Amino acid sequence: MERIENKCCLFSNLEEYPVTVTHETLDAGATLPAEAIDAIERAATAAHPHEELLSARAANIKQSAVRDVFDISMQPGLVSLAGGNPYLQSLPLEKLGQTAARIIAEEGMTALQYGGGQGTEELRQQICTIMAAEGINDALPENVVITAGSQSAQDVATKVFCNPGDVVLAENPTYVGALNTFEAYQVQVEPIEMDDDGLVPELLESRIAALQSEGKNIKFLYTIPNFNNPSGITLAEERRQRIVDICRAANIIVLEDNPYGLLRFDGQPIAPMRAANPDDVIYLGSFSKIFAPGLRIGWALVPAHLQRRFYLASEAVTLCPPPLNQMLVSAYLREYDWQGQIDTYRTLYAERCQALLSALDEYMPAGLTWTRPDGGFFVWVTLPEGVDTYPLLRKAIDAGVVFIPGAAFSPADGPSNKLRLAFSAVPPDTIAEGVRRLAPVLAEAIEATTEGAPQ
Repeated sequence: MERIENKCCLFSNLEEYPVTVTHETLDAGATLPAEAIDAIERAATAAHPHEELLSARAANIKQSAVRDVFDISMQPGLVSLAGGNPYLQSLPLEKLGQTAARIIAEEGMTALQYGGGQGTEELRQQICTIMAAEGINDALPENVVITAGSQSAQDVATKVFCNPGDVVLAENPTYVGALNTFEAYQVQVEPIEMDDDGLVPELLESRIAALQSEGKNIKFLYTIPNFNNPSGITLAEERRQRIVDICRAANIIVLEDNPYGLLRFDGQPIAPMRAANPDDVIYLGSFSKIFAPGLRIGWALVPAHLQRRFYLASEAVTLCPPPLNQMLVSAYLREYDWQGQIDTYRTLYAERCQALLSALDEYMPAGLTWTRPDGGFFVWVTLPEGVDTYPLLRKAIDAGVVFIPGAAFSPADGPSNKLRLAFSAVPPDTIAEGVRRLAPVLAEAIEATTEGAPQ
C-alpha cells in the first residue's frame, strides 16, 4: 500500500531536472550513505514504470522518485544530519591496510576461497567475547551465525518465521531497513508506541491480545532496545524482562537488534534481553557501528533449538560470509585495542551528541521537543501537530542542510511531524551550523501551521 500520496511534488520544478539521470550516476556522485537515501525514499511514493512486472513482494515495498532527483541536493557546503555513519577517521587505517595485505599474502588461499556457511570458528568465538562485554555470558560459538551485517540477519529471521500476512510487532518509530525487509516478505507490521523509557509493556500486552482476538498470527517482536534508530530512546532496564515475559506468554519470539549497545556514553552497557532469556530471544549484533560497516559483518546468536533452521536459511542466500572480511575482523579483535577504540568512539559521539543538543537548545523555535540519548547516533525531533516534515526536506536542502523525515520510520499511513538528526559523522562546529540553517525552515513551517489552524 502506498502510504503517502504525491510526496514527489515537493520538488516543484521536476521537469527542469534531466530525465536521463540514472541510479548509477546518482550513486556515483552522492555523498549521503545508502541508509539515508533509503530512509528518505520511504517517505515518498511514485509509480514504477514496470510496475506490472513486479512480484507481489516487490510491489509491496515503497517506491519513490526521490533517488532520481536527489543528486540536486549534493551541492558543495551541504550539511548532512541525515546519515548514521560511524566516524571511520578515528581508525588506524594505514595499519589496517597493512594487516589486510598480510592476510592476503600469507593466507590468501583461505582468505580468497569459499568458506564455511556459518562463519569462521575464530570469529564466532571472538563474538562470544564481545557479547560477554555486553552482559551475555552463556553464548556458545556453535549458536552464532555470521551474517552480512545485522540487516541480513533481519532478512533471514523474517524468512524463517513469517508467511505472507503474518504479523511482526515493532517499536514506533523503528529502523527503516527492517521495515523494508518486513514489507518485502508481505508481513503486517504492527507498531507499538514508546515513551521516554522505550516500549510500553502495557501497550504491548494489550496490542497482542487485540491482534490474537482477531485471529492474527504474531511471529516476533522486533526491537532496538539501546539508542533506537531513529529515536535514540533506550528501553529502561526494569522493563526488559517484562517485555520478554509478555512475548513468551503469547509464544512470540523477540528479535533483539543491538548494533549500538557498546556505544553507551558512560561505558556501562545495559544487559541485553537475551542475557537472561536464551530460549526466547534471537540476538543480532554488528561490526558496522563498532568497527567498519563496509566489511558487512554481523551476527545472530540463535537459540539452540532454532540454530539449524536459521543457519540453513542464511547459507541459502549468501552461501558463506566472505572469509577475507572475517579474517580482517578477527585480526582487528586479536591484534588491536578494539575496546580502546570503542572508548574513543564513546567520547567522540558523546561530544557530538552534546553539540547537537546544545545547538537545538540555542537555535530551535518554541514548540519543538527532542530526545536526549545516552548513546548511539541519533536525536528525534518532534514538531507541533499538523506539521508534515517531508515537504520541509526540499526547503532544508535549499537552506544547506539535510535530515530524514519521520514518515520513513513508521509503517503507519500518513504524514509525520517528526524528523531524525544524526550526529555521529559530523564535527561539532558543523553540527551547530546545520542546526542554525534548519531552525528557520522549521520556524516557518510552525508559523504557517499556526496561522492556518481554525480559531
